Amino acid sequence: MSQYSVLSIDNLIAGYGQRVLLRNLRFTVPGPAFVAVIGHNGCGKTTLFRALTGQVSYQGQVRVLGQELRTQRRPAASGLLAHLPQRASVEFSIPVRELVVMGRFRHHRFLGGYTTQDYALADAALAQVGAAHLAQQDFTLLSGGEQQLVWLAQLSLQDAQLYLLDEPTQQLDVYYRRRVFALLESWVQAHNKTILCITHDLENLAELPGYLLNLSRPAPALLPLSAATVQTERAFLESEESLAVI
Repeated sequence: MSQYSVLSIDNLIAGYGQRVLLRNLRFTVPGPAFVAVIGHNGCGKTTLFRALTGQVSYQGQVRVLGQELRTQRRPAASGLLAHLPQRASVEFSIPVRELVVMGRFRHHRFLGGYTTQDYALADAALAQVGAAHLAQQDFTLLSGGEQQLVWLAQLSLQDAQLYLLDEPTQQLDVYYRRRVFALLESWVQAHNKTILCITHDLENLAELPGYLLNLSRPAPALLPLSAATVQTERAFLESEESLAVI
């Protein structure tokens, strides 16, 4: 592992015009680690990801593996980070297998074709998320939950150091929610990846190793994930006190 922390954020300020959603945010992820990012709607969870992916400007410092993110022109192409937004979409018909193999994009030159090895990796990724049976189907005809599994398979092929996932279980049933969190845990434990995962799915967090970051807190900080911390933060989010700081 690098001598640097995987992700270090210092005095981050970000928002939209006069509306500042993140102010003086500071935390460091030692990594590899899983970090569940929680909080009310409007507290800045997606804004944090937009700052990390260059979609909104920010003040302060953001370092990934010791590199200031502002200096990285194409962090996804370099393998620093990969992002799965809350509402990824495709507007044209495409077989699932062809969409998944596109996760290998940074390993090829522009317009370069995908190899037999690339397709084998795509097949393995689909099997890992439980979607091998969807390989030849038209992605646009799948259910929302099935599409989310396909996106996760594609994301895994990007082989980034830092993964940003915005509510990856939002359209999945109970079985697949557990399967997705188990998959993300394996990315951390077996492949030394660091994951920031925005989620409202608190009931599946308590058994995971990692951290909790509640952006609805006045001074958010990384907390070790446990049944106790999940219960405490859930109680805070359900309280009148938490609404006062949004």
